[in-house]
Amino acid sequence: MSRRPLVVAATRAEARHVPPDLPLVITGLGKTAAAVETVRGLLAQGDPRDQLVVNVGTAGALRAGLTGLFEPGVVLNHDLNAGVVRSLGYDPREELRVGSSEVVLATGDVFVNDPAVRDRLAERAHLVDMEGYAVAYAALELGASIRLVKHVSDAADEGAMEWPDLVEASARELGRWLAENL
Repeated sequence: MSRRPLVVAATRAEARHVPPDLPLVITGLGKTAAAVETVRGLLAQGDPRDQLVVNVGTAGALRAGLTGLFEPGVVLNHDLNAGVVRSLGYDPREELRVGSSEVVLATGDVFVNDPAVRDRLAERAHLVDMEGYAVAYAALELGASIRLVKHVSDAADEGAMEWPDLVEASARELGRWLAENL
């Protein structure tokens, strides 16, 4: 049986070109808002186990030469002190496998526009965003399937502050991907 899609995006700007026949949830920025709104969206559509959440959005490239669309296979919660949590005897689940790709997306509540932060994250990941991990965690916890589709909007450096001017190009590509793949 084919799962019903639910498109989840952080901002209306990123979702501007989502095909109008697809159900859409706008979460707002950051992990907490993304998790809560993903759960609300799933529950509003019926049984989450019958649904496919497709999280679309922009991402910063953590490594040189990364451009275009990516469907990450792993997503990390990068601003969690996982080692300390683990030392206390708890599993922080800081890494989720969400697909077959070897592309790693790092998610955190930090808007990455500092080359030093970017370079540190690049040791573990290819891309960075602020919602992907939370959307994936919420979807998986409720039994939904998940796909993350990210378009590189910037290089996670000082240029990331130009995001409002760059998001339209990403939104077009994300809309095109949705129209062709769902």
